[in-house]
Amino acid sequence: MAGSWDGSNDLASQSDDSHHFERLRVEPIYDSFICPLTKQVMRDPVTLENGQTFEREAIEKWFKECRESGRRPVCPLTQRELRSTELNPSIALRNTIEEWNARNEAAQLDIAQKALTPGSSEHDILHALKFIQNMCERSQYNRRAIRNAELIPMIIDMLKNSNQRVRLKTLETLRIVVEGDSDNKEIIAQGDTVRTIVKFLSNAESKEREEAVSLLYELSKSEALCEKIGSVNGAILILVGMASSKSENLLAVEMADSTLENLEVCENNVRQMAENGRLQPLLRLLLEGSSETKLSMASLLGDLVLNNDVKVLVARTAGLSLINIMKSGNAQSREAALKALNQVSSYEASAKILIEAGILPPLVKDLFSVFAHQVPVRLKEVSATILANVVNSGYDFDTVRVGPDHQTLVSEEIIHNLLHLISNTGPAIECKLLQVLVGLTNSPTTVSSVVSAIKSSGATISLVQFIEATQRDLRVASIKLLKNLSPHMGPELASCLRGTSGQLSSLIQIIFENIGITEEHAAAVGLLADLPERDIGLTRQMLDEGAFQLIISRIIRIRQGEIRGTRFVTPYQEGLVKVLARITFVLADEPDALALCRDHNLAALFIELLQANGLDNVQMVSAMALENLSLESKNLTNLPELPTPGFCASIFSCLSQPPVMNGLCRIHRGTCSLKESFCILEGQAVPKLVALLDHNNEKVVEASLAALCTLLDDGVDIDQGVQVLCDAEGIMPILDVFLEKRTENLRRRGVWAVERILRSDDIAGEVSGDPNVSTALVDAFQNGDYRTRQIAERALRHVDKIPNFSGIFPNMG
Repeated sequence: MAGSWDGSNDLASQSDDSHHFERLRVEPIYDSFICPLTKQVMRDPVTLENGQTFEREAIEKWFKECRESGRRPVCPLTQRELRSTELNPSIALRNTIEEWNARNEAAQLDIAQKALTPGSSEHDILHALKFIQNMCERSQYNRRAIRNAELIPMIIDMLKNSNQRVRLKTLETLRIVVEGDSDNKEIIAQGDTVRTIVKFLSNAESKEREEAVSLLYELSKSEALCEKIGSVNGAILILVGMASSKSENLLAVEMADSTLENLEVCENNVRQMAENGRLQPLLRLLLEGSSETKLSMASLLGDLVLNNDVKVLVARTAGLSLINIMKSGNAQSREAALKALNQVSSYEASAKILIEAGILPPLVKDLFSVFAHQVPVRLKEVSATILANVVNSGYDFDTVRVGPDHQTLVSEEIIHNLLHLISNTGPAIECKLLQVLVGLTNSPTTVSSVVSAIKSSGATISLVQFIEATQRDLRVASIKLLKNLSPHMGPELASCLRGTSGQLSSLIQIIFENIGITEEHAAAVGLLADLPERDIGLTRQMLDEGAFQLIISRIIRIRQGEIRGTRFVTPYQEGLVKVLARITFVLADEPDALALCRDHNLAALFIELLQANGLDNVQMVSAMALENLSLESKNLTNLPELPTPGFCASIFSCLSQPPVMNGLCRIHRGTCSLKESFCILEGQAVPKLVALLDHNNEKVVEASLAALCTLLDDGVDIDQGVQVLCDAEGIMPILDVFLEKRTENLRRRGVWAVERILRSDDIAGEVSGDPNVSTALVDAFQNGDYRTRQIAERALRHVDKIPNFSGIFPNMG
């Protein structure tokens, strides 16, 4: 038996290459050591009554088979029946075998030591590793022998071998060597061995990854090594990736997951897992741990950067627990819970979960606490931030109780308290509380309550003053709030801005800061855009500030593509156009406004903006501005001076006819131009306005129709106006708008336009046969308001649906 490796059956095929080991003498196996049944060296020899010796386990199995087959027990060698199956331990033989094993294994260990060197062949190394595996699997004692022989460092060195088979066998051997042996694990923990094993997890070879993770799992059973494994850069990240992999071998996935579970004993490992998306261990400790552990986990959660899906998971799993800590914990625990809730509340879906878990009442209580020592300022800031987060989630806050007297967030008392805090705290808290009001005024269900409370508190001036705040976030929050309030508090806000405090100048300066377009720019111009357009005082002050010239320049630059790129360009451009349009509402009262429109040819600019496809508000406002400008055209047209009729004209009527003058405007009967008199006919705007009558947005349609109706207004040549619409193929679109009746305003405007158009006998004759038009006019006559009914009645007379009694009753119009 000299030169063989005990138990190396899987390597038997390589025996031809083992000549190196044959030269090393290993004590031979004696026949008496071999069990006749197993043909293996006995570990627990026992003797029968006839003196034959067998391995205890083998002979017991033989006797069992005899009984099960109904035979009397016989000796397997002699086949003679036995009177007794009593087994007598062969103690002397067992001791001899153990001594032989010890001597043999010592010699084999010596062979292994010589094989586990860099110069050895692959064959010798693999045989040595297999021998060590077999030896360790036979008994736990042998693992100590391997350690005492200082073989473990030599095995570890084989991890750096260039041969893949050797590396694989080394990983497998190390796992067997450390199974259930904490001392052997400590040896592996020394130096960079753990780091080397972790590197195998990133190896492209799946077998090496599987063996490495199995070895790490075995090492992780030792609490002392958990910290060591976790301290290796990237170890936990890789394990988390393996545990959640869809392509990794199932066994490797299970090993990685089990290893991570073992590593949870170290708090730093839990932190790393959480940072890499495995949050369950942290949440479990947060829910089930001691007070100290809960505090630690809450603090950790507050320091993490969480993605949105994880925020929802945390809110669902631990939201209530965090809220309870915030309500009842000590100052340190409350601070940790608040910071964690701040993280979780920053996503709309998770914020809604926290609202339903009851976060609002304790938040409001902390914010309104009178005594500073109860809630430190830094925690009030966090509370204010959380409140801003949850309010901006879009929840229906009309139904959520936040106070002992069933108050809601939009109750007058609560809003007054928020306004009081805004005026009496530092910029950081003021900013967050303004954001709370922004969130509440974003919702159509709560904005009216907030507006009412602000009006009753007299806080409008204070809110406007924040426009001049030096802190950008505070300034942006205030402008966004004022923008939300402007449709509901326009006159009050305009009055404040018209004051001498300089807020209007600051607002204009913000709008035109020479940097990229930001949310602040869009909000600032949106605020101005929503203020009452007929407020002459505000427009006058804007003229004095030179605001309109800046607006014109900025609109042109945007149209030419010089300013673009951010998501705020569209609302910014819409706001600029709307602010510019307000100049057209004061033309009759402000000579400077008229001069500005002429100097900058605003009518041409608004006509160009009619074609801003995709920008409904720009098209709508531009059409409104053109309506205002066109209404002024009849007052600005230069009418020709006609010669005074002479004596002959009084005798001969044919000479009294006015002379025909060429080059006059068909509509305004004078000398017109787009730039000087804003004539939309001269500016070729009619076809563009007609095209907008087919727009999907009824507000654009309404504004376009209103602008076209200026061609049919009193003081112009209505017949020519109708003809201009005919030439632009605008009659049928106007009739279609009237027939569709999409809104009450469109019906009212449509009735007016149709009545004017039907004053043309030719058109009235064509329309009279259209039952749809007649039916729509009858409906307007029966169901419209008083003014609409009057106009519809006149229109019905044009198509002979109502008899004209003017000859009988001269006073009837």
